[in-house]
Amino acid sequence: MDINIKEKIEELVQKIQADKTILTRFQQDPVSTVEKLIGIDLPNDQLEKLVSGIKAKITADKVGDVLEGLGGLFKRD
Repeated sequence: MDINIKEKIEELVQKIQADKTILTRFQQDPVSTVEKLIGIDLPNDQLEKLVSGIKAKITADKVGDVLEGLGGLFKRD
């Protein structure tokens, strides 16, 4: 089975961010949540890689949103 990890991370991030229940579950137990979302029983080391990628993407998205919001503070009128 050949999985494009980057695409899978993007897909999972969208699912997690779109549903507060899934987001809460992911924050409490990321490995089990990812395993349920993908519906494939993978070894924990592979799941950990997915979880790390998802956490990094979610963090980057949040930082981007904050920076975008701060951008207006430095504009000159």
